[in-house]
Amino acid sequence: MTDRAGSPSPKTSGRRGSCTVVVGCQWGDEGKGKIVDVLAPEAKIVARYQGGANAGHTVHAGGMEFVLHQIPSGVLHPGVRCLLGNGVVLDARQFFAEYDELAARGVQVAGRVGVSARAHVVFRHHRALDRATEEVAGRAADGSEIGTTGRGIGPAYEDKTSRRGVRVADLLEADGKEAVRRSLARARARLAELGAAPAPVAEPGDVDEAMALAERLGGVVADVGREIDDALAAGDGVLLEGAQGTALDVDHGTYPYVTSSNTTAGGAAAGVGIGPTEIGAVTGVAKAYTTRVGNGPLPTEFDDAMDARMRDLGGEFGATTGRPRRCGWFDGVVAAYARRVNGLTGIAVTKLDVLDTLPEVKIATAYRIGTDVHDILPATARALAEAQPVYETLPGWQSPTGAARRWSDLPTRARAYLDRIQEAAGAPIVMVSVGTRRSQVIRLA
Repeated sequence: MTDRAGSPSPKTSGRRGSCTVVVGCQWGDEGKGKIVDVLAPEAKIVARYQGGANAGHTVHAGGMEFVLHQIPSGVLHPGVRCLLGNGVVLDARQFFAEYDELAARGVQVAGRVGVSARAHVVFRHHRALDRATEEVAGRAADGSEIGTTGRGIGPAYEDKTSRRGVRVADLLEADGKEAVRRSLARARARLAELGAAPAPVAEPGDVDEAMALAERLGGVVADVGREIDDALAAGDGVLLEGAQGTALDVDHGTYPYVTSSNTTAGGAAAGVGIGPTEIGAVTGVAKAYTTRVGNGPLPTEFDDAMDARMRDLGGEFGATTGRPRRCGWFDGVVAAYARRVNGLTGIAVTKLDVLDTLPEVKIATAYRIGTDVHDILPATARALAEAQPVYETLPGWQSPTGAARRWSDLPTRARAYLDRIQEAAGAPIVMVSVGTRRSQVIRLA
């Protein structure tokens, strides 16, 4: 039997495979890369569904550290197909730099990595626009500076939404060069309006570079939605990997201090080209405390001394920018919100070991705004900036957890803290990470 396009229909086992979304529950940097790496051997395909090279997923394997900005974390497992969906904005230069580095370090990538023809492309001029826009916002001194990574993600999504972006498929068309030139001309005009002179994208080589990258892209183009559907029809597992976190979602996050895409699980199906009924589980990833990079409110933020201590204990510096992350206590209000907007079926808690030396730990269970107490995330950044967390304090365990491989191996007080986290979030903990290595994970489901 063939489908309407004349291609053989996939053989089915009579049972659809499982499709799981892995999503961040906080402001990103929760450790999604490690969780995907742990789950990847159970999947045939791992696919990114949104974001771009502003994501930085760090994975430790074979005694080496890999920082992946574009290619899904499953690439470190032979036999796993890694795809970038239509919801991703692709920085082809960064993508191939990462691709080549993985190959140089002995990772088999050829034939295992694919990019949707419908993914939009990030060019050098998008990065220039990103930096110029932030500089103008910074000079305004009105709090409008977002604190982006400067990777061109916002401008690329702006072009996509205004229906003037250049997709991978467009770049491969006969008039692909003209499409790049038009995009470049618009960027130059906008940069001139912003006062970014001389325009840093005026080099004639920009178009030539884009077309050279296009030649390589032709070899990795994939129909991502079709591949995922075929895998599920064959009874195989699929992981959909998100970037950033729930509180950075353009619709549901702490707007305007958010990213430019839907980071939540609702964006996963649209971001890879499958129906929402294919998603069977959503695993949320949350640190045992809270961090944030960039501007915007962080209700549970530590004072300067504690912030510096936690940053040192947890190595809290951005994988993409190297910027220090702001740190705070675990925010149960944000976790409960993440459970609701993502439909979480389970939570993976990471970096529990970072808290091992603390005499006490805290969980924010509500916010006090003025005279009122709220247990929901406010819709405005202004209200959230005024929020004072209502804390529940628990005794620390002051005992190392890095060697724990079962729930019963954890100190009693650490288990009590985790129990309180899942109560506050309203979803069961299915995994606990107690170190950077693959082996340092406790599986509960």
